[in-house]
Amino acid sequence: MAHQKLSLYQTMILILVAVCAPLGNTCLAKGMTSLPELTMAHPLALFAAAFTPWVALGIVLLIGFFASYLTALSWADLSYVMLATAWGNVVVVLLAHFCLHEPVSYQRWLGVVLITLGVGFVAPGPSRTIQTAIHDHAPLVEKGAQQ
Repeated sequence: MAHQKLSLYQTMILILVAVCAPLGNTCLAKGMTSLPELTMAHPLALFAAAFTPWVALGIVLLIGFFASYLTALSWADLSYVMLATAWGNVVVVLLAHFCLHEPVSYQRWLGVVLITLGVGFVAPGPSRTIQTAIHDHAPLVEKGAQQ
């Protein structure tokens, strides 16, 4: 059987899964560090924080993550989709260091390297995702793909 590829649509969904969560969490962190410390004892202050620009953008991005995650899980194995979220851990550390100017210890950088190696190690492995996408969701597959 010939190797099957994900469609452009499926690839874009997986990219959204990988990018929206780390960007959303980074926006939340940026927004929350600009506010005074909040506690669960003051729920109205927490609610008000959600309407500050950075926090609101973070919430929108996390909703985008959740929508793309659900979409991916509708046609892909959980183990396959989790590879996209694993890349998010790498992106979070990079954004925290370069955008939020947080200090990142060598242990965290080592963790980034290990995650990257781990994802690279398991990504080419067998998966039912592509076969399921081909047989159950034919319109999602690129027209040139062989069955």
